[in-house]
Amino acid sequence: MTPPGALLRCPWAENSPLEMAYHDSEWGRPLFDDRALFELLVLEYMQSGLSWQLVLSRREGMRQALDGFDPAVIAAYSDSRLDQLLQDPRMIRNRLKIRALRQNAQAFLRVQEECGSFSSYLWGHVEGQPVQNAWTDISQVPSKTALSDALSRDLKRRGFGFMGPTVTYAYLQAAGLVNDHLVSCFCHKTIQQ
Repeated sequence: MTPPGALLRCPWAENSPLEMAYHDSEWGRPLFDDRALFELLVLEYMQSGLSWQLVLSRREGMRQALDGFDPAVIAAYSDSRLDQLLQDPRMIRNRLKIRALRQNAQAFLRVQEECGSFSSYLWGHVEGQPVQNAWTDISQVPSKTALSDALSRDLKRRGFGFMGPTVTYAYLQAAGLVNDHLVSCFCHKTIQQ
């Protein structure tokens, strides 16, 4: 039972203090800054198959190891730099995910060049407004949707790796293009406004 006056959150946010802080201050809040969108894209695909708590616990170390998640710098990483990252304990050390860093940074820069910003490209998929869902139970929240299927296909066509429909949907949720906070969560209404 929740104590009187306690904030109600999405259940997953109660797993750890890191997840609670991330949920309360970042997750699902509309994000428009390209650098922050690139960082979140990397974090989301790095999380695939792992716990979100693990990724959040390594986030600052990855930020240091990855030049502040600067896509222009990462796009120019050499093979030897990627090999160094595989040995760096601050990283999620999966060879394929590490190799995708450069690939995704290069694809990200191409989208920026074509669309003016990655943010414009991404938000164009929801006509500039977050999709407002009204889930009452965590079991109702989908792992992918027609929107994430379509965006995933387009990201892959543009050269992105590790952005399947499920990872893409998690990205849309995290970046605030989809409001999947439960209606009982204190964040749901603040994001609607």
